[in-house]
Amino acid sequence: MNNNYCFVCKEKNKLINYKNIYICNNCIKNINNKYYNNISKKNNINYPKYINRILDKYVIGQNYTKKVLSVTIYNHYKRLIYNYDLNKNIEIEKSNILMIGKSGTGKTLLAKTISKILNLPFVIVDATVFTEAGYVGEDVESILTRLLQVSNYNIKLAEKGIVYIDEFDKLSRKSKNPSITRDVSGEGVQQSLLKLFEDSTVYISPFIGRKHPEQNMIPIKTKNILFIVGGSFEGIEKIINYRIKKSYEIGYDSIIKRKKNINKKKVLKYITTKDLQEFGIIPEILGRLPIITYLNNLTKEDLKEILIKPKNSLIKQYIELLKLDNIKIIIKNSFIDIIVKKAIKLGLGARGLKSICEKIFKEITYNIDKKKKPKIIIMNKKKVENILKKNE
Repeated sequence: MNNNYCFVCKEKNKLINYKNIYICNNCIKNINNKYYNNISKKNNINYPKYINRILDKYVIGQNYTKKVLSVTIYNHYKRLIYNYDLNKNIEIEKSNILMIGKSGTGKTLLAKTISKILNLPFVIVDATVFTEAGYVGEDVESILTRLLQVSNYNIKLAEKGIVYIDEFDKLSRKSKNPSITRDVSGEGVQQSLLKLFEDSTVYISPFIGRKHPEQNMIPIKTKNILFIVGGSFEGIEKIINYRIKKSYEIGYDSIIKRKKNINKKKVLKYITTKDLQEFGIIPEILGRLPIITYLNNLTKEDLKEILIKPKNSLIKQYIELLKLDNIKIIIKNSFIDIIVKKAIKLGLGARGLKSICEKIFKEITYNIDKKKKPKIIIMNKKKVENILKKNE
């Protein structure tokens, strides 16, 4: 006689024993459905197209990367739910992402926007602070400590989180050949990251800082933590162009046809793992970053839209700030044009826009006089030129 029963509904048939706790198939399905519905309701996430529409509100252009991220985030949720079902025979593995694009093209903004629409813990870290274990700097395990902290020290929640590692290209190997000496800020850190990217259990300190032998360590499983890494990879275009040119000179017909259609401004489209290896990323890491996506350089039209179109655009922010002083700002097209023109000269992408706008609106804010407070300020080309001339 079977004396075991489901701890949820007391059913005695079709039971699954998990760590001496019995649960029936129906309850497993119900729990999975409730879990999935809660995720969908809390985040308003239904399908990748919906995630993409949210990204569109904050990020201009980069349609290919937004599509890749939308699908990956959606699949991350699904595999958490799918793998939760103890009766499944197939285990779906995660797909970490590598994003490549110049500074100011929107990598970090995409990551920050994703964090807004998720109901999962999310952290952004800078790769340049990490060194190999035992050297001055942070160990890579501190990434998981940060994730645990934003999860309010809920280990199970942290083990489902998402991590964005910025400036990943700064970890490139300093030479083409593996070094017999330590490269504590490059290849050594890449090797250390391997255990985080794969399915492993990492013992971490509950606080960021130097480890102590008597300290209680917390085990974190990285199996379900999604990693997104990004970097500018300055000089990778030369590697891609050289590879294509070399293949072209050999004389393969398919390469010749492709060479004629190559868009030099969008050369990242043709990137391969071989190019990244040549740049200095070790093959083991690339094997754990199966999804490689790229961000195109921003055009003049993109920069114009970034200034005025997104939900939190720079112009909208400054208009709201000055509205608190009862000052109305009227923006003319000539004002937008000159800022974009100067930002292109700086070559910093969207960051260049902010740098110029800060100079302009800092001057306006500084000159606010309570006694002679203007109610309307018209922002045009002449106004910008006069302000920037004063700040030269």
